[in-house]
Amino acid sequence: MTAIFDTHAHYDDDAFNDDREQLLADLPGQGIARVVDVGASLASCRKVLELMEQYDYIYGAIGVHPSETAELTEESYSWLKEQCRKKKCLAVGEIGLDYYWPEPDHETQKKWFLRQLDLAREIKKPVIIHSRDAAKDTVDLMTEAHAEEIGGVIHCYSYTKETAKIFLDMGFYFGIGGVLTFKNAKKLKEAVEYIPMDRIVLETDCPYLAPEPNRGKRNSSLNIPYVIAVMAQIKGITEEEVRKAAWDNSLKLYHMER
Repeated sequence: MTAIFDTHAHYDDDAFNDDREQLLADLPGQGIARVVDVGASLASCRKVLELMEQYDYIYGAIGVHPSETAELTEESYSWLKEQCRKKKCLAVGEIGLDYYWPEPDHETQKKWFLRQLDLAREIKKPVIIHSRDAAKDTVDLMTEAHAEEIGGVIHCYSYTKETAKIFLDMGFYFGIGGVLTFKNAKKLKEAVEYIPMDRIVLETDCPYLAPEPNRGKRNSSLNIPYVIAVMAQIKGITEEEVRKAAWDNSLKLYHMER
């Protein structure tokens, strides 16, 4: 059976403080061969750096989530750039736009989204893009920044199949996780049916968004098989075919050796 690559997790989150070491030590034995722990704030990026040093199967992504961009300065941006150059840092992320919350203002979010896209281009690493209630501005800024030359993944994809076509044309991958198993996820299921299997990667966004039957509980990489089962059903292929494609796609996304 092909191993699982969790392309987007937050094991640095306080939700794992009580049992982080035990949980992470158990992952390889449960078929989870690689994990990318993704930074969201300057503080979480520091924890990501620690985890990727501590575990050989944990890699990092360094970046500042749109909701945290008000904390960025030229000085901290320089620090981010320095950390992103580390070998085990595979991507710049998570970056993007989040209009669900009123703060920080849209202009602040846009400024730092563009700056972090520039950073990824400069160091030749892909981006992990977070976009919530901001489809048009996300597409417009990615187009302005020629994101098709940078590459990366639209994390926790939540838009329509029509919008998926735009990101597909830019050559982006799509991160799919627990939401796919929700009964009310009709729009996402239609998008996943439409997106070619060679553009899909698996993710948890843990501790958030646990799939059915564990919805509402703390999520972890151990829940990914539930997502695989639903994806196989939607795609009309076997679970092993989903695993194999997602593994190969993850290596391509993050420019890793086979």
